[in-house]
Amino acid sequence: MSAIINYTKGHGTKNDFVLIEDLNDSLKLTEKQITQICDRKNGIGADGILRIVKEQDQFFMDYRNADGSIAEMCGNGARVFAQYLFVNKLVTDKEFNFKTRAGLVSAQIHEPGDISVTMDEAKLRGKVVEVSVNGHKFNAQAVDAPNPHAVAFVPDLGSIGDLKTAPVVSPAEVFPTGVNVEFVTKITDDHVAMRVHERGSGETLSCGTGACAVAAVVREQSGQKINDIKIDLPGGTLQITFIDGKMIMRGPAVLEETGTLPESWFTN
Repeated sequence: MSAIINYTKGHGTKNDFVLIEDLNDSLKLTEKQITQICDRKNGIGADGILRIVKEQDQFFMDYRNADGSIAEMCGNGARVFAQYLFVNKLVTDKEFNFKTRAGLVSAQIHEPGDISVTMDEAKLRGKVVEVSVNGHKFNAQAVDAPNPHAVAFVPDLGSIGDLKTAPVVSPAEVFPTGVNVEFVTKITDDHVAMRVHERGSGETLSCGTGACAVAAVVREQSGQKINDIKIDLPGGTLQITFIDGKMIMRGPAVLEETGTLPESWFTN
């Protein structure tokens, strides 16, 4: 492994990531190193890490939350990952696949910065849980997208207060590995707004799999008559389309500055 570790900063609807190209899979990041990189005061600052690995002839997206924990999938991260591969000419076609812990994801570059990713459809568990936040309690639907989510509809997104601390979800055993919690208000039948607390990262400006989970609940409430759903998040807007048992998430992906990680972070 080279002593010099380069990074690129990127975001999808302001859900931001540090991308590290490690094609040979030689960099083994510890939880301490990941939290140091993602620290917004003393590090680079990000909601998570995207490590670009190549396994035989296929790229693999190794995603870690800001606290170093592993997530099954990251929807916004998948678009940013696809943008990185395309802009850096690691792929040349505008349609390509890559691996994630949740399986194969298909990406389509409509134009650089406007990207769709196709994933397996979110699954509603058919189970209602209770979410408590800042003295408020709401019923929520349990959804796998494939990360675990609890989707709660609320009268007003501002009235729930800050989401710095993880909402309490009960019964806790429904989500043994933690849960992302989405708070949603309906604008029209096919247009909603949401806020989210992501496990391992806190409140983020956007969550792609959370938007997919919310869209799945909205679609279910329509009797599966609505297949195109617009999701407004604090960091921007995503469009979710359901087709043939798949979800297509379309939205922006931006690559920002590049830099070098301090060698001291990896030698201490």
